Amino acid sequence: MGTWGSGNFDSDTAADHLSSITGRLVSEIEEAMADDPVGLEPDAYWGVAVPCNVELLCLIAERHHVGAAVPEAAVTEGWKKTFMDVWERTIDGLEPEPEYKEIRRAGLIRTFDRLAALAAPDAAN
Repeated sequence: MGTWGSGNFDSDTAADHLSSITGRLVSEIEEAMADDPVGLEPDAYWGVAVPCNVELLCLIAERHHVGAAVPEAAVTEGWKKTFMDVWERTIDGLEPEPEYKEIRRAGLIRTFDRLAALAAPDAAN
């Protein structure tokens, strides 16, 4: 295995480990998206965990470490559509305050858009 620096992520082993972690986050999102949409509702586990996973992928990818893989932008856009469709269809049933609903919607969209932008060919620049 190769080492190219003294940092925690500056070796092939670290890159493999990071790839494994990002792969797990992506797999969990894929499974949630393919499962019953009820699981994506705002008060359901994956309705909370999916945006967390997307945010974690963003945080990792923004560091530009070798091994930090993100899905193609089109995949993330599909996730956003699926997730937001469920969110829009079900959020009112939880009777949120209008301001919370507006701010939360914007935050969710921003998170998915951030990941899609990281997958763009010029994101590494």
